[in-house]
Amino acid sequence: MIFTTYWFLLFAVAVIPIYWAARPAGLRLVVLLAACTVFHARFAGAAGMAPIIILCVTTYLAGLTRRRWVLDIGIALPVLSLAFYKYTHFLALKVLGCISAQYGAHVDAVLTSHLPITPPLGVSFFAFEFVHYLYDVRKGSAPVRNPAHFWAFTFFYPSLVAGPIKRYQPFLASLRSGLVGVGLDDIKVGLFRVTLGYVKKVVIADNLTAAIAYWHPRYSELDVSHRWIFLAALGFRILLDFSGYSDIAIGFARLMGIRLNENFRWPYLATSIQDFWRRWHMSLSSWIRDYVYIPLGGSRHGLLRKACNGLVAFGLCGLWHGPDWNFVLWGLWHGAGLAVNGTYRQAGGSAGELVHRALTAVPAVSWFVTMLFIGIAWLIFFYPVPECFAMIRLLFVSR
Repeated sequence: MIFTTYWFLLFAVAVIPIYWAARPAGLRLVVLLAACTVFHARFAGAAGMAPIIILCVTTYLAGLTRRRWVLDIGIALPVLSLAFYKYTHFLALKVLGCISAQYGAHVDAVLTSHLPITPPLGVSFFAFEFVHYLYDVRKGSAPVRNPAHFWAFTFFYPSLVAGPIKRYQPFLASLRSGLVGVGLDDIKVGLFRVTLGYVKKVVIADNLTAAIAYWHPRYSELDVSHRWIFLAALGFRILLDFSGYSDIAIGFARLMGIRLNENFRWPYLATSIQDFWRRWHMSLSSWIRDYVYIPLGGSRHGLLRKACNGLVAFGLCGLWHGPDWNFVLWGLWHGAGLAVNGTYRQAGGSAGELVHRALTAVPAVSWFVTMLFIGIAWLIFFYPVPECFAMIRLLFVSR
């Protein structure tokens, strides 16, 4: 991971003091833009930078026009780019391949000749932020007119790799504040968050990763109680790894006087699936809500439509995490959980109301059911579909 490389640590140690020393705000902005460009060039390379720069320029210009048809095309471009760079193999081999394996392989071979070895760095985050920007402009928000500010929004290095997913209005307001001055509180909070993030990621999560890698091939040989310990380790590993990365990003941004939105808020204390998604990867869940679920109709057209909208939104959320069926299934699992969670009380009548009162009266039961649901979801997320089903079964039987 990029934040744990020696190059990045040396880069941050060099950039932050230069940023603090730069005066006035215009020079500080130049330092930030140069740092962001160097960072992206170092880890993306010329081939990885070119498509993102093209998307950046076209998104910026589309926003300035404020013409509906131009904005629609502008929104489609990052979505199509994301599909091309990240999902070509999946769509060709695993979707078209279901219809005709030969045809799917042919399409994959043709398209692969135009693909880089790896997708452009952070293409998923770029796509979501560009879509958010143009969608909000389409709805009446003011576009960004300063190209330097838009470049900073696009290539802001702390959030470039793993988020949080930014919204341009609060980001630019915070950017202007950070360019004016960095306070002592910013430095204190920034250093604390960076340190906390590295402890989570390097000290705890990486050791859990090594333990999981060791025990995974021996999973079926473990007794049932140790399989549950394995499941708990898996859950804490992804929490500490991902929230640690978010802490580092938030901390480095704060060291420059810039506040990124929080991404995690004690998700394993959630007492419902809805509560979990208000606490877990909050920048993603709120994006899915605002730019997929609500445009599909949200909860405005009855319980069945509400449930279907949730399934579609979280199926796409799962696919966003990776081009494979286990990610789609993980998203659908959560979409189904959210649909049940959001409709059982109303759809179940007196029985639904009784269940709701029982869960409300005993929060420990609600918490346990929620954590069981989340834990099973992590097996779906991390392992191929047939294997994850076998691992789930072995949580409840010895062999």
